[in-house]
Amino acid sequence: MAGDVTYASYLDLDRILAAQHPCSDAHDEMLFIIVHQASELWLKLCLHELDAAREAIRDDRLRPAFKMLARVARAQEQLIQSWNVLSTMTPHDYSLVRPHLGTSSGFQSAQYRLMEFILGGRKPDMVTMHEAVPEVRAELARPSLYDETVRLLAARGFAIPGTVLDREHGEPWDKSEAVEAAWVEIYRNPHEHWDLYELAEKLVDLEYHFQRWRFGHLKTVERIIGFKRGTGGTAGVGYLEGVLKEVFFPELLSVRTVL
Repeated sequence: MAGDVTYASYLDLDRILAAQHPCSDAHDEMLFIIVHQASELWLKLCLHELDAAREAIRDDRLRPAFKMLARVARAQEQLIQSWNVLSTMTPHDYSLVRPHLGTSSGFQSAQYRLMEFILGGRKPDMVTMHEAVPEVRAELARPSLYDETVRLLAARGFAIPGTVLDREHGEPWDKSEAVEAAWVEIYRNPHEHWDLYELAEKLVDLEYHFQRWRFGHLKTVERIIGFKRGTGGTAGVGYLEGVLKEVFFPELLSVRTVL
């Protein structure tokens, strides 16, 4: 009965608030756990919205997609802000927590990888790491958000080769001159292609916020552990610096140089 629903029961707060299990007596471990748990919840919302936006783009229903993509950008701001909270940990604070983390690492976040995959960032080594997760296997069999966007360009009459449209979904995206040419036409004549122009800018927003998240991650790790290796054997700051060079929608960046 709806009348029996309370704030706590509707949100399942008993389970959520009992889901923090520090392994040490370190004061800052609670901060460390909650920041990462909250980030996973924001990622869950992002995936929910991106999946629906992809379907809307596939069906050429761009106005609903715009709302969903704008919401993801706002959620990404919350993810970015989480680094500001976590960065209140000092190296000493983290040194008391780190021995209890074992081989666990944010590198292992399936939801983070799913967000990369749905946007089109499908690196073979990351695919291999998470391919045992059913949701990841299912996602890799589907066109990415950018695949559906490029298919829409073709459906709207832009000359996109079949080799681009029929590529393997699990493979990384290769920059396409034909796709870049389509975006050049759209950006040079926005009033003739206004909804596609707006879609492009919504995608640029996603990429922009994703890169800000990556940069925040880099600077927070640098601030707390310097250039030590990360948990789980990752390369730490060195790896994160390399990731900053990766892009999801290369043609939407290169078009700015062409214009």
